[in-house]
Amino acid sequence: MGARLTVSGQVQGVGFRPTVWRIAHEMGLTGDVKNTGEGVVIRLWGEGVESFADRLNDALPPLARIERVSIEHLQEPAPDEFSITNSQEGEMRGNVTPDAATCADCLAEIRSPFERRYRYPFANCTNCGPRFSIVKSAPYDRAKTTMAPFDLCEPCAEEYTEPTDRRFHAQPVACGRCGPNIWIEKLGNGTVNLEAFSMLDDVDATGGMILNGHIVAIRGLGGVHLACDATNAEAVKELRRRKLRDGKAFALMARDLDVVRQYCEVSEAEAKVLSSPQAPIVLLKKRANILPDEIAPGLDRLGVMLPYTPFYHLILRRIGRPVIMTSGNPSGQPQCTGNQEARDRLASIADFGCFHNRDIANRIDDSVVRVDLDRERVFRRARGYAPQPLTLPEGFSQTLELLALGAEQKNTFCLIKNGRAIVSQHMGDLEDASTHADVARNLELYQNLFDHNPSLLAVDQHPQYLSTQRGYEMAGDRPVIEIQHHHAHIASCLAENGRPLAADPVLGIALDGTGLGDDGTIWGGEFLVCDYSGYRRVGCLKPVALPGGAAAVKAPWRNLYAHLMAQMGWGELSMNFSDLEIFKRLMDLPRDTLDAMISTGTNAPLASSCGRLFDAAAALVGLAWGNQNYEGEAAILFEAALDHDALNEPVDLAYPFSIPLMDGDGIPYIEPLAVWRAMLGDLILDTPIGVMSARFHRGLANAIVAMALRLTKDTTIDTVALSGGCFQNATLFQLVHHALEEEGLTVLSHSQYPANDGGISLGQAVIALANTQEEDEICA
Repeated sequence: MGARLTVSGQVQGVGFRPTVWRIAHEMGLTGDVKNTGEGVVIRLWGEGVESFADRLNDALPPLARIERVSIEHLQEPAPDEFSITNSQEGEMRGNVTPDAATCADCLAEIRSPFERRYRYPFANCTNCGPRFSIVKSAPYDRAKTTMAPFDLCEPCAEEYTEPTDRRFHAQPVACGRCGPNIWIEKLGNGTVNLEAFSMLDDVDATGGMILNGHIVAIRGLGGVHLACDATNAEAVKELRRRKLRDGKAFALMARDLDVVRQYCEVSEAEAKVLSSPQAPIVLLKKRANILPDEIAPGLDRLGVMLPYTPFYHLILRRIGRPVIMTSGNPSGQPQCTGNQEARDRLASIADFGCFHNRDIANRIDDSVVRVDLDRERVFRRARGYAPQPLTLPEGFSQTLELLALGAEQKNTFCLIKNGRAIVSQHMGDLEDASTHADVARNLELYQNLFDHNPSLLAVDQHPQYLSTQRGYEMAGDRPVIEIQHHHAHIASCLAENGRPLAADPVLGIALDGTGLGDDGTIWGGEFLVCDYSGYRRVGCLKPVALPGGAAAVKAPWRNLYAHLMAQMGWGELSMNFSDLEIFKRLMDLPRDTLDAMISTGTNAPLASSCGRLFDAAAALVGLAWGNQNYEGEAAILFEAALDHDALNEPVDLAYPFSIPLMDGDGIPYIEPLAVWRAMLGDLILDTPIGVMSARFHRGLANAIVAMALRLTKDTTIDTVALSGGCFQNATLFQLVHHALEEEGLTVLSHSQYPANDGGISLGQAVIALANTQEEDEICA
């Protein structure tokens, strides 16, 4: 009797079938292994079949992940040998794995002069290298990737067809004889001397240009980077000036962990993430006054990554310092991917271009991660993570297909198929026309790769979101389900944590910037009793006007004025705090116009936004006033200024938020009036900004926990889910998380999917699926 094993997960294109072949031969089993649309199907006959799954699990290739194994008995006669069977056209869909950082074996090859891939910038194998960034259509094989123009030489062909070789069916396999190559070009109108580097090969020349103060555009794996010496303050300033990037931090790349540790604090958990196959940018606490402040103005963390392609390893081998490695684009535009595009768009920024002739099929940014509470927390999910699917929790349909279009900012979309959620890579803000067009192209690609034909679509309930409008345009006669923004935040957290469909409701705490609420106001500080099927708003932050609407999202002073006027009023402010510099700045505002907007509600909607609360606090202490250089800048600067020693002050020094009841519906809300009085009083006492930041964070965390305890008291709710971009604030997140657990509550939070709007599409998808299943059951 034989057995048929169907294995699902990340098991295609990662060297899984050769591993199965090797173990079967070692165990003396016969049968075959094949990629299919279900996953990998293994048929086995012989003694010890029952122990095969355990042997396989212990010997997985580095990139493989098994999510599910189903086993059924076979009555067919046993074949004479074990073989790897080719897949048929149309059988394999959805087997594209994320791009992976260079493995140790390939790294050793490019460093050894005795290997034929010595110093070859495109070395890879089944354990590493490009995947999603080069695929053009399904099924994933060489002919349908950007490696198609490169015919394999005889040695590479032998590796590709030999099951015992780690390059067996590695679609990007190549060497210096048959694969892509690199070259250097002069860009821009500046005077640069290529002859000075003529004695070096292109790899060392690129490194030499960086060390000599030049800005170099480097065509990488999923797009073009702009690189310069991170220790050269003038080069960093010049890059910021040319790129038109004010304030927002640059990412760094360093040769190895030893170099990183010279400039940043690195924990064991952070080192593990830095060195992982995903190789993301990791936000690390910087060591003081070593690198130029222009890299990350006003911030206490640096975004650092290790080299993840052979080319980057080769460039940095002789550079014992970090280099800037930021996206190759003028600020606010998508990253360049093509050579000619880089020549056209980056000529005014880069002195040189280092290009190659392997096309980038799919733009994919570097992922961004921070380690909090010893867990990896993905802030931007892209290279290394997408399009890895998530197996849906227990109870969800295995047959329904749907598409969720995500949010306006940090846009992603999500496909549901075969009981899996496939969230796209981060694509950016849809207000940019190029990004909007990129989403359309990616939607077509994903639907082809995963053979996806959704029966319904899910969108945000905000009618002005471009993602919502796109959903209605795509739908045709298919139904469209509108999902409330903060319900989607919490549902994404539930799904990531494997919360079953039939589980009891949780208390969801969603803290972010803005999202349209059911009452027509702007929500952003929400306490929801919810599950996948529905929600009930049971608490919030105080709703305060946004004078100027969207303009208030960008200008912190607008939020400060609105908050101070909401309860305190100008009379109390002028009577008690007129000697403060902040009062004089408020005096200079167009107060009559602002007061009229607030009193009439004209272009001043109410918002219970946690993001705007942080904006107001940052403006009050003088860290932010006019338009922010990037989203969340004020809040990020306010946390970065925090004095961590002050977090250990007596508890009564934390700023005192209160929790009264709302007029009308009577739900409790968090009131900051006493906080503003205390902060203004601390300004009179010349209290350091770092201490004020600590007191604000502690006070807000205390209020959030007090609200949660109040809302769960005398209920059966024992679980709290935390989501929304404000929980990317490490201090707030850790204070709330620890305190809730100390009170005996189970706390769910994000790890592999962003707490910010990049996770919204996942939440939309599971909510729509849950409600569609319920409707089908009722109709049945």
